[in-house]
Amino acid sequence: MDFLQRLASYGERTALVFPGRPTISYAELARRVTVTAAGFGAGRKLVALEASNSEHAIIFYLAARAGGHVAALIAPGDAQAFDAFEEDFRPDVCVRQLDGRWRLVEGEGAGETLHADLAVLLATSGSTGRSRFVRLSRTNVESNAEAIACYLGLAPADRAALILPFHYSYGLSVLNSHLAVGASVFVSAKGVADKGFVDDLRAAAVSNISGVPYSYELMDKTGFSAEELPSLRFMTVAGGRMPAGLAETVRRRLEAKGRQLFLMYGQTEATARIAYVPPAALADNPDSIGIGIPGGELALVHEDGGRIDGCGEAGELVYRGPNVMMGYALDRNDLARGAEIGELSTGDLAERCENGFFRVVGRLKRMSKIAGLRISHEAVEHALASRGVVAAVTGDDRRLVAAFSSGEAPEDVCKLMIEASGLTALHVEAVAVDTLPRLASGKVDHQAVAQLARRNQKADAGLIEAFGRAFYPRRVTPADSFEELGGDSLLYVQLSLTLERKLGRIPEGWEKMPVGALARLSSQKGNRRIVDTDMLMRALAILLVVLHHATLWPIPGGAAALVMLVGYGLARFHGAALMRGETSRLLRAVAANLAVYAPLVVGFSIARGEVLWPSVFLVGNLGIFDPKHMLPYLYWFVEAYAQVMLIVAVLFSLPAVRKQVAARPFATGMTALVVTIAIKILAPKVWAVGAVQIFTVSDVFYLAVFGWCAFHAQTARQRIAVLGMATMAFPFMAYWGGNWTGSWVKFMLQLACVAMLLYVPRITVPRQVAALALPVAAAGYHIYLFHRLVPELVLPQLQLPWPVLTTLSVVTGVLTGVAAFHSQKALTAWLASRRGHGAVLEVQAAPAE
Repeated sequence: MDFLQRLASYGERTALVFPGRPTISYAELARRVTVTAAGFGAGRKLVALEASNSEHAIIFYLAARAGGHVAALIAPGDAQAFDAFEEDFRPDVCVRQLDGRWRLVEGEGAGETLHADLAVLLATSGSTGRSRFVRLSRTNVESNAEAIACYLGLAPADRAALILPFHYSYGLSVLNSHLAVGASVFVSAKGVADKGFVDDLRAAAVSNISGVPYSYELMDKTGFSAEELPSLRFMTVAGGRMPAGLAETVRRRLEAKGRQLFLMYGQTEATARIAYVPPAALADNPDSIGIGIPGGELALVHEDGGRIDGCGEAGELVYRGPNVMMGYALDRNDLARGAEIGELSTGDLAERCENGFFRVVGRLKRMSKIAGLRISHEAVEHALASRGVVAAVTGDDRRLVAAFSSGEAPEDVCKLMIEASGLTALHVEAVAVDTLPRLASGKVDHQAVAQLARRNQKADAGLIEAFGRAFYPRRVTPADSFEELGGDSLLYVQLSLTLERKLGRIPEGWEKMPVGALARLSSQKGNRRIVDTDMLMRALAILLVVLHHATLWPIPGGAAALVMLVGYGLARFHGAALMRGETSRLLRAVAANLAVYAPLVVGFSIARGEVLWPSVFLVGNLGIFDPKHMLPYLYWFVEAYAQVMLIVAVLFSLPAVRKQVAARPFATGMTALVVTIAIKILAPKVWAVGAVQIFTVSDVFYLAVFGWCAFHAQTARQRIAVLGMATMAFPFMAYWGGNWTGSWVKFMLQLACVAMLLYVPRITVPRQVAALALPVAAAGYHIYLFHRLVPELVLPQLQLPWPVLTTLSVVTGVLTGVAAFHSQKALTAWLASRRGHGAVLEVQAAPAE
């Protein structure tokens, strides 16, 4: 009996779980499936379904199947694909979302015969750029669901996390195999990288998770921890080759908690699964696809069709089993045909191992399997040609590469490749060439295209290595982004300078882009540059600090602006991680900055002949220690910065705080602003430390909170609220702080900073201005630390006129900091080169035609 006929037999057991909605029992599911099936009308029909991971779509699919109809699953949100299917297959019924509502619309089907065994149509890539569909029978679907349930040991108590789209055969198999045994399915509303993903899985008490290799890469980058899911029993991976190192890491983590990892292999043409590696054998076979699923058989054949029975000899992998498709369909006429395939030729080259397992060693056809998608190189070429792009496409199971000669911008060709393939910017590359390389026969030389890609990657390596040096000792790959690596505001400025030099611009939103995609952006000429306003503010603020300390003119406020930028950078670069409770990322950034400060503490301690403990413990700014036992008050900013970060880390370690901030980051920021302003005003009454009060964390914390609020002010009303608070607070503080010129200069400067952050986040400046400001901003922290060393130790010995001495103080102060910055870069570059950081992806050469 088809499992869809058994739904009601599981009674009140939970069948489907959707976030924020009542669970659906099997009894309720059976009732709704029956009612929905009746809505399709009499006669057997072809039902085209927009297969989103939603309650309505899943029930429509089950109803079509239970009613004996043929369900064609179309990718959701792809109107072009749906229209193409309607044109080619003339469905009898179309079920899709229109104007935000699910609608069942009669199609143009003329009642053509549908083969009695046909049950499901799933799209797969064709060589013409148009989707072709795999014809699956009821036996295909049922047998594959039973086989999967068998080797996974599924039981009614299991609950799957459906994070894969169910129009994709792997996602559909998760749904079918669990319903086949009376288990339940949690349909996740969030992706692997979304905030709250793990919380949802934990609340749903899922027992298993299935994903493609890219899903696991995202889990690894976002700090996913299976330990947070007490109900988890196993995880599965299929849809492409999983890096052996990542597979081993996941396996070890799961086995440490008594859980299992199933490494699987399959194709849509085999309904879903073909082979799997038993978890007990995975440690010794990380590069294997294992053995055939229950009821299936794997074999190898020579080019001439002869069988290969020995080990270690490569041949095409073929599969025989009840789940092998009936055949392909290109239009409605094909749906009347019966089963045409006895065994499936996978197109993969494989070899048999001594233990009887199989290992895939290459591909026979020009095909890539990336992020769970099988991508035909010819199909992508055809799609590019239809848009006027003359290109040749090659690639491997990690990315596609197009060499093109028609003059478009590489990023535009990449966008077309993404559109044609369904991949992301991480997985595609475009290389401009004068003419496409060709063989003597006149055919395109795809091996030469792969070589072009490798040469292009060497050029990419410069930027990748720059990221590697900036984030040393972390390993940086082209898949990483600045945000994922946990970059802070100082590294942001440093790498913005690198981008300006390499690309002639600073791309908006570059911090979220993979480094490999950044490296492939085209360079830009011209005399104007668009830069982040906070970078110009940083450069101006540090120059004000140097001028103030060199001249004693009434121009304070530079250090206060830097504190505000600390809060802005905290929200921008660490906010999301803090809301997830990842305080270690923030503490690592603090430790990296304090490592630059440490030599100063050591140097001053040696010069004074004692360990300057207040400075060692970063509390010298609190006004409770004798100045002769600590660094000069000049360095209060470093101590206040560290204290602010530590307080923030402690606060965000509290789940209640994280929950409130994550739900209302702006509102909680404004509340914190009121509290910290009150602390600034009231603290001297209970903690009177005199003139050095201006250096304490209680006196400056509110500035960092202003930066936080400026970043999170996303609406006009929120911006007005922040500006209004600044307009009230800063004049009051100028008057309350002494009502003298310097006080008004300091606080009016902060008001201007708030206004700029709120209303002018990016600004266009002459190229020369950017060329001067960005290096100063990048070295700003080092300038702050080292700008007084030469003026204090050397210049007083020269007996120079005051104007000359002042000018030299400013110039040498800036240059000393810049020199320290570049010295640190050189050191980390040397260390990174010795450790081999800065990896580059390799593209395997495709065989020449």
